[in-house]
Amino acid sequence: MAKAKDPTEAMRERACAYPDVDAGTACTQSSFKVRKKAFFFVGEQGGRFKAMFKLDASRDQAFARAAEAPDDTQIGSGVWVTARFSADKPLPKRVWTKWLDESYALTASPKKKPAAKKKTTAKKKTAAKKKTAAKKKTAAKKKATR
Repeated sequence: MAKAKDPTEAMRERACAYPDVDAGTACTQSSFKVRKKAFFFVGEQGGRFKAMFKLDASRDQAFARAAEAPDDTQIGSGVWVTARFSADKPLPKRVWTKWLDESYALTASPKKKPAAKKKTTAKKKTAAKKKTAAKKKTAAKKKATR
């Protein structure tokens, strides 16, 4: 009997096709990273296949899938969504391509960093305190001479 085709092969190929992707292994699964941050894990587990995606805009779709088949889709407390499937009943291509594209985009897009606060050095603080003290002395002298 011929072995069923691995339904994760096309997923792996697409994940590797994105710019700046590093493919590796985490535990027993393939992992895919961009900018040293993981965006996709996929592999075989317990006789089925498992794919993990980072989702934001598609979380509602994932929740709907989880409600229909809780053994096939799990929603993590953060951004991760896990899909389980088999070679006989693979994750639909329209779903995994959308989720994989979103997962990559969420991870690859540069995050806006908050504006850095200007650091005040100890010298600047000391100078500011001296300046304030000098102003107070001058104001006190003027008041005393009136």
